[in-house]
Amino acid sequence: MNIQPAPRNYQATPELLSGKTVLVTGAGDGIGRVAALTYAAHGATVVLLGRTESKLEAVYDEIEVAGHPKPGLVTMDLSQVTDDQCVQLAQGLAEEFGHLDGLLHNASLLGERRPIESSSYAVWQEVMQVNVNAQFVLTRRLLPMLQTAPSSSIILTSSGVGRIGKAFWGAYCVSKFATEGFMQVLASELENTSSIRVNCINPGGTNTAMRRTAFPAENPTDNPAPEDIMGVYLYLMGEDSIGSTGISFNAQ
Repeated sequence: MNIQPAPRNYQATPELLSGKTVLVTGAGDGIGRVAALTYAAHGATVVLLGRTESKLEAVYDEIEVAGHPKPGLVTMDLSQVTDDQCVQLAQGLAEEFGHLDGLLHNASLLGERRPIESSSYAVWQEVMQVNVNAQFVLTRRLLPMLQTAPSSSIILTSSGVGRIGKAFWGAYCVSKFATEGFMQVLASELENTSSIRVNCINPGGTNTAMRRTAFPAENPTDNPAPEDIMGVYLYLMGEDSIGSTGISFNAQ
């Protein structure tokens, strides 16, 4: 596994993503919300995808009020998403935007923190559906649009427990191992035949709702805010990262 730290002190130009269309899953909250706002602030037309329309609308309004490019909004529950829905999504995006320059797979479910022997099969299936299956089918159906761009980027969200297994992390841990594997397979397939680069980001301990749920005894403010780790998200989405593919980056 090729693991690298985030580029030190990376400073993105204000127009880094100007003219680019970027889809962000899980855009209503946490790191996805901040990534969407950050991409918009650097010139991207951001397509906000998530399951809670009110949260997406709030991010949409923030982008519009700030005067950034008008975003798109897609309400989609990845725990229920079908291949047909992803085909329709791709067709709709092609009609409205014409091309896709970036895809950030941020949406994830934590699931249960308990031993395998007492884990719920239904929860296990739901975590795998959102964290693995949904990102597969979305990527598969959006690849043609990504391939039409002069250069494009797919970013997947990994975790420290997606590299070294850890007791009581169950389905989440296994799903992140799968995410790392999916990234490596796809990057290898596309490396010599496409202008698409594919990488993972491990955000590390970040002050988000998921982190607070996973570590209730932890002081949340001991961890950086999502805004503090956006350098690597910008680097990988912008053209400064052309040539970097098949790498798992640590945001911290």
